[in-house]
Amino acid sequence: QVQLVESGGGLVQPGGSLRLSCTASGITFSIYTMGWYRQAPGKQRELVALISNVGTTIFDDSVRGRFTISRDNVKNTVYLQMNSLNAEDTAVYYCNADLRRGSNSRYEYWGQGTQVTVSS
Repeated sequence: QVQLVESGGGLVQPGGSLRLSCTASGITFSIYTMGWYRQAPGKQRELVALISNVGTTIFDDSVRGRFTISRDNVKNTVYLQMNSLNAEDTAVYYCNADLRRGSNSRYEYWGQGTQVTVSS
């Protein structure tokens, strides 16, 4: 059974920082691309950041320079360090594990989400 368990969300003031963690079980973590997505009220889920199995990273323009993503393949954990947070970062943040093999096989899993609220 695959599980992605997020932690680290909460309430933070504008300009503050949070670090989200996502620990995976039931998958060979090191071969998956891991990502963080977010969904604000009334909006579609959107990509925040990705880190490939070899460490290549991708960031949405709205967070580049403020957020970093990293992974620890020993702990089966992916992290999202979020700095200089603002109200527009308020959302539920979801962890994603994605593996594509060839053109027809895809294995994708989601965590349950963790709420991040930026407010004074």
